[in-house]
Amino acid sequence: MTAVKPFSLAKSRRTIQWMVVIGTLVIGLRHIMPGEASRGGSFDSFCAFGGIETILPFLFTGHTLKSTNLLNFSVQLGTLGVSLVAGRAFCGWLCGLGAIQDFITQWTRKFIGEKRHIRGRQSTAIFPLRLPSILDHPLRYAKYLVLTVVLIASLFMAFPPLRDFCPVRAVFGLHMTALLWVTLAVFLAGSVLVERFWCKYLCPLGATLAIFNKLSPVRLVLDNHHCNGCGRCDIECSMGIADVPHHLDHPECVRCMECLNTCAVNGSLILIYEKEKK
Repeated sequence: MTAVKPFSLAKSRRTIQWMVVIGTLVIGLRHIMPGEASRGGSFDSFCAFGGIETILPFLFTGHTLKSTNLLNFSVQLGTLGVSLVAGRAFCGWLCGLGAIQDFITQWTRKFIGEKRHIRGRQSTAIFPLRLPSILDHPLRYAKYLVLTVVLIASLFMAFPPLRDFCPVRAVFGLHMTALLWVTLAVFLAGSVLVERFWCKYLCPLGATLAIFNKLSPVRLVLDNHHCNGCGRCDIECSMGIADVPHHLDHPECVRCMECLNTCAVNGSLILIYEKEKK
C-alpha cells in the first residue's frame, strides 16, 4: 500500500474540467461546420455512453446503431480503464456534464448572494439544495431504471435510445431540436435547484460505473486516530453522501476529492494506491 502525497487537487480538477468542457464544445463545433471533411464522424460517436447504448445490437447483429460506430467502444474502453483504476473518477474529473453542473453550483451560489464559499461551512445560499432523504433515497435508483430501459430499448431502435433527449447533445452538440431545447432547460433548471441533479438521479453512465468504486486500487482511506468527526466533508460532498469518512467507497462517490481538500485535520483522509486487495 503506497500513500500518494496530496497536491493542489481542487485547482488541478477545475483545470481538467475546463479542458474537458472546451474540448467537447470543439467537437460539437466541428459537427456543425459545413463540409463533410470537417465533421469527422457523428457527434454521437464520441459519447462515452454510446458504447453501452449500442453494445447489445452489436453483439446480436454485428452492427452498431445509426450515428454510433466502433469509436464508441474505444471511448468506452478508455472510460472503463479510468474506472478500474480510480472508480467513478471519470464522473468527477472527466465528464463534461459533471463539470457544467459543478460550474452551475458555483455560479448559482454567487448569483444569489454568497460572495465567497468557505470550505467546510454550510452554504448560506438557498440554491442549489439537497432533497430530503425521503425523496432523495428512492430517486437515486432512477438512474438504474434509465440504464435498464436504454439497454432493452436499444434492441428495438435504429438510433441510440437517448439520442433525441440526450443532455450531452443538448449542452455540447450545438445542433438543437425542439426536444433538445426542452432537455437543456430541464438540465439547467435541475442543476440550479439540486447540486449534481443529473449525476444523482438520472445518469445511466454513472449507474454503469458505480460498481467500480468497490474495485479500484486508487482510493481514499480513513485514519480513525486523526478524524474528529467534524462533518466538514459531508457539507462539501456534491453527491450528498452521508457520513463521508465511513463511506469512502460509496457507489455514489464521484472521486472529486473535495472531502480531502476540505479536511482540516492532516492525516484523517489519505489518498492511496492499493496494489493488492485483501
